[in-house]
Amino acid sequence: MDLDQIPQWLLALEGEDVTFLKNFVLSSGSLKEIAKRYGVSYPTVRLRLDKLIQKIQLGDQQKEEPFAAYIKGLAVDGRLDLETAKGIIEKYKLEKEHV
Repeated sequence: MDLDQIPQWLLALEGEDVTFLKNFVLSSGSLKEIAKRYGVSYPTVRLRLDKLIQKIQLGDQQKEEPFAAYIKGLAVDGRLDLETAKGIIEKYKLEKEHV
């Protein structure tokens, strides 16, 4: 596959996410197997997978403004709470309309 054919959502993932995705596929999608491999509980793996799904969905939203995608990414990673992220994005959009 050529570099220009790699989907944007895949390029947006961090190395740790790609490794998790690879291990998930190699484990035939077994969350129990992944939990065993990482030495964590099933709910922890489920949460990690849910966050990865959100990151992929964000990466697929190509028309979205980079700033909004960045803020949403921070919320998905847990570095920013969801309500704060929404507030920042709303404020950004309002400020942009007035410029």
